[in-house]
Amino acid sequence: MTPASRQLPIAPPAAPEPRYFTDAGEAVAHLQALYAQSVEYLQARFADVIRNGAPDGRYRAFYPEIRITTASFGHVDSRLSFGHVSDPGTYTTTVTRPDLFQHYLTQQIGLLIENHGVPVCIGPSTTPIPVHFAVMNDADLQVPQDGALTFPLRDVFDVPDLSNTNDDIVNGLVSKQADGTGPLALFTAQRVDYSLARLAHYTATGPEHFQNHVLFTNYQFYVEEFVAFGRAALRDADSGYVSLVGPGNVEITDPDAPLDPPAKLPQMPTYHLTRAGGGGITLVNIGVGPSNAKTATDHIAVLRPHVWLMVGHCAGLRNSQSLGDFVLAHAYLREDKVLDDDLPVWVPIPALAEVQIALQTAVVEVAKLSDYELKRIMRTGTVASVDNRNWELRDQTGPVQRLSQSRAIALDMESATIAANGFRFRVPYGTLLCVSDKPLHGELKLPGMASDFYKTQVSRHLEIGIRAMEALREMPLERLHSRKLRSFEETAFL
Repeated sequence: MTPASRQLPIAPPAAPEPRYFTDAGEAVAHLQALYAQSVEYLQARFADVIRNGAPDGRYRAFYPEIRITTASFGHVDSRLSFGHVSDPGTYTTTVTRPDLFQHYLTQQIGLLIENHGVPVCIGPSTTPIPVHFAVMNDADLQVPQDGALTFPLRDVFDVPDLSNTNDDIVNGLVSKQADGTGPLALFTAQRVDYSLARLAHYTATGPEHFQNHVLFTNYQFYVEEFVAFGRAALRDADSGYVSLVGPGNVEITDPDAPLDPPAKLPQMPTYHLTRAGGGGITLVNIGVGPSNAKTATDHIAVLRPHVWLMVGHCAGLRNSQSLGDFVLAHAYLREDKVLDDDLPVWVPIPALAEVQIALQTAVVEVAKLSDYELKRIMRTGTVASVDNRNWELRDQTGPVQRLSQSRAIALDMESATIAANGFRFRVPYGTLLCVSDKPLHGELKLPGMASDFYKTQVSRHLEIGIRAMEALREMPLERLHSRKLRSFEETAFL
């Protein structure tokens, strides 16, 4: 076999011609059929190659594609921040896992058809499906590491291509794609597949379990309280919650059933309190640091959640604060640095009124304080996020001056990252923190000092986050997804 023959593709079954649809449900059904045909072909060929060795050529199959062409600007409700293209032209996006994104795709395609009065075209794209992603959901198949086979895998199958696995669209760097079309969605199919694989790795739960409302925390105490809340919700027949899922994809519907974690916990233990239609709540313990916060949100963003919130601990920066007080972030001082190349620090991260109101209302309901009395336990203002957990041990002159000039009232290592990535990915965001130490005023986190605080405040704090999420769940999606998150030239898909 010559090296040149390796480059000749072995043609898969003839791909169907592109079809036009004016019904979103039928369009998504065809996407599912095309995707299934490609994936099944690659899975079968891969299993054959593992058994029998390399063929005399390459195997290749393609992602399906959505395409729309409009010659007019269309008559669009100006209150709606998504569901329409900005200018006449042709727009496309590749699609993966249409089974997982069925509801989302039906909604987005339906809005396109309604707002522009033209059909959408569904057909095969020119982007190959990497074999790693094709076999990812087949428990009987596993891609061996490079060198484990007697031949290079990339000689026979397509592998992930970083030119298709990036955030150029999200970051506003692409107005026209390589084929001259405009982007229809924020993420290409390969970018989505990459994140789905990473999510399973970091959280030890499948992407199908993620709910539309995501809580992030930086302490295990919140996980324990969330599991307790989930069990109580399962006991309540009127709660609407139907199951609780933990690492290892362990799923229980019986509130008293064990929820045993796997022998090796993942880097970011994740739990899902599920509800029909993805209306439940996911809790992710991202641990400490902006890098973890970016990693988690980079990958969860492809699932297009309706909202995410940070509920964790922080350092209080004002002497008037007490341990256990709440901080509702209205602004962010970004000294975390991990997003500087994707979102410059001069970009303001606005507070979203709908989220802020939901969080403050939840504090009022749980604490049973309102109006001026609420100031006894909650401050609103700027939250600073830094990349050095032990910033107090260095010369404090510079940091303290910046904190003072910014009017910051609290400091942590994750909140600004989560909010900034929410802004970047067009996912509504918010932050409610709880003061667990006051390093500038001699109250440090030391063994024994915080035990009573942890026992009394974590449960209340988590309840507030859950209540806020339940209020936001009742809000129409078009109202929650603020136009503040959309730029001049936006993709039609949310």
